Amino acid sequence: MSDRTTRLNALRTRTAPLAMSAGKFREIGHQLVDLVAERLAGVPDSPLTRSESPAQVRAVIGAERPLPVEGEDAGSLLTEAAGQLFDHSLFNGHPRFLGYITSSPAPIGMFGDFLAAAVNQNVGAWSLSPLATEIECQAIRWMAEMIGFPQTAGGLFVSGGNMANFVGVLAARAAAAGWNVRAEGMGRGSLVLYGSAETHTWIQKAADLFGFGTDAIRWIPADAQQRMDVAALRRAIEADRRAGLQPFLVVGTAGSVSTGAIDPLDEIATVCREQALWFHVDGCYGAVAAGVPGVPESLRALSLADSVAVDPHKWLYAPVEAGCVLVRDGETLRRAFSYHPAYYHFDEQVVNFFELGPQNSRGFRALKVWLALRQVGRDGYRRMIADDILLAEHLYERVSRHPEFEPVTQSLSITTFRYVPPDLRPSAGGDDTEAYLDRLNRELLVAVERSGDAFLSSAVVNGRFALRACVVNFHTSLGDIEALLPLVSRLGREIDAALRREPAEPLVAAGH
Repeated sequence: MSDRTTRLNALRTRTAPLAMSAGKFREIGHQLVDLVAERLAGVPDSPLTRSESPAQVRAVIGAERPLPVEGEDAGSLLTEAAGQLFDHSLFNGHPRFLGYITSSPAPIGMFGDFLAAAVNQNVGAWSLSPLATEIECQAIRWMAEMIGFPQTAGGLFVSGGNMANFVGVLAARAAAAGWNVRAEGMGRGSLVLYGSAETHTWIQKAADLFGFGTDAIRWIPADAQQRMDVAALRRAIEADRRAGLQPFLVVGTAGSVSTGAIDPLDEIATVCREQALWFHVDGCYGAVAAGVPGVPESLRALSLADSVAVDPHKWLYAPVEAGCVLVRDGETLRRAFSYHPAYYHFDEQVVNFFELGPQNSRGFRALKVWLALRQVGRDGYRRMIADDILLAEHLYERVSRHPEFEPVTQSLSITTFRYVPPDLRPSAGGDDTEAYLDRLNRELLVAVERSGDAFLSSAVVNGRFALRACVVNFHTSLGDIEALLPLVSRLGREIDAALRREPAEPLVAAGH
């Protein structure tokens, strides 16, 4: 008998190295769930981050070792990996993580990712993922309802905010170019797009990737509240038309990354209607707050947009990855992305998501969002988002009353502020003092992060460096907010004293 025949006979009862019996799967799974539950319960009392160097982190996994020749026990590997991750990660689920707009992950979302991986659907074509496709369609309708968008809108789930905004831009390009840009490319016209100076850097990536070039972006000035100057927008559009260019897209922001600023979306929508331009809203952070009582009225006007980008892994607390794009006319997505190669034979009466976006193979991202929407409902989300906003507002109030801090901005659940030693308050605004305060607060931010007791980020507001606290965390409590300023104050005094001891750049305080 040949070696080939022997091998084929052995495959009658195949056992692959990756295979696992139901009993073993259950045993390892239960052990892992118990371990993760125990470690998650301990996160609030553990350092938020250990501030290790890259070399220290690489040493944990033996980064330089070669690919193993022989395999290892799956249970032991998972236990080891879980321990390493919990001991050497930055925890955005920690109640004092107030840094970037990355939320604490909902437990049902964790289970959703587990279940999605188990079923392993390719949610590109309906025939490959019938129930998963219908769940995503329903989740899209619910997302539209949540932000006040028509439930008849189209859309799909994507990896995150950049991709959601990209899809909106590509839909706009196909709809508003004035020629068949998909077939003929960008050679027939000079398309230009508009966003405020506070627009996230995704717009530069989009202009680069999709053939406009970053010079095609018109950066519209923002006012003192970081909101787009609509009069300047009108002037820019008129100037480009006179120059023979083709305006096609205006991007409004519903909750900027730096300060949570909301552009005057209603006014921008009016300009876009008058000028026949596509109106896209980057609502990755703020869109889901549109139905929360007390939010700025302008936020509700995102319902007037042609397309909206939303990030469920921000303020819907979904585990990463989960982005979403909604388009008022769902057929626009089909016109922007659909092709029909000979080997695609799918029923036209159902949704095939490969026709509505850039991916053919798509994971089941919608499941974790759909499950969470069902678990807590619209009102549950509104309550949690309102709580986050209230905590951020409370921080702003405490900053405003504290002798060592200066409030800078407050919008949605983002508060920015800076540490200002009391004796420097009279000279704040002067060039020398402002340069010193920028340096002081930069070093203070690093010290807070290294402490492991809290995590902030930064913003530059009207030329001033500020500390930034963003609450998108359903674990964060009033106690966490009230513990923040004593920590930052203590570290601020220490850094201020150290900087003033430096002989090279002595600082003369006001009145001294």
